[in-house]
Amino acid sequence: MIAPGAYDYITDPQAIYDKSFATVRAEADFSGLPEDLHDVAVRLIHACGMTDIPTDMAWGGNVVGAGRDALQNGAAILVDTMMVRHGIIDRALPASNKIICTLNDDGVSDLAKSRNDTRSAVAVENWRDHLAGAVVCIGNAPTALFRLLEMLADGADKPAVILGFPVGFVGAAESKEALIDADMDIPWLTLRGRRGGSAIASAAVNALCKGAT
Repeated sequence: MIAPGAYDYITDPQAIYDKSFATVRAEADFSGLPEDLHDVAVRLIHACGMTDIPTDMAWGGNVVGAGRDALQNGAAILVDTMMVRHGIIDRALPASNKIICTLNDDGVSDLAKSRNDTRSAVAVENWRDHLAGAVVCIGNAPTALFRLLEMLADGADKPAVILGFPVGFVGAAESKEALIDADMDIPWLTLRGRRGGSAIASAAVNALCKGAT
């Protein structure tokens, strides 16, 4: 039995940070990604511990350049859950960017029930006035991504970039394939398959913030 206080582990925060990112870079294969996505992939891996993440990454357009420019210019960040919102590092935001989550807006829950719809999908409809030039980050509900794509197809204002990382077993992979297949002049980044989630989604935003100075 190990006595309390006998554990051997690193306690220095900077040492932990440095070793973590060094391990990611040593173990992951970034050869299939453009150079500007390497740092993004590192942060996605760091958020979930899965070094094979790069093999499932898909993107369109200059997602890093568009995202960083938008953030630098003060763009709002639209998120589908408060978990994503709280995963974004506020101090790293280059322009004290506003982060908007409409999931708990008045009327969202009642309208979702009346339509037999998800709160996440209904909440996305409340993004309409904020979409133009925004950084969109979805890390939970496939229905949120599907609804966003429907709105854009119907003529809603275009965001600067879409970071689409819904997670789960029903609709997640399909919603991301819909993003991949959509014919839009909007840069996007996603992760094929079931994997995703709030930590990965917010890590993508944090990666863009890192270079938006």
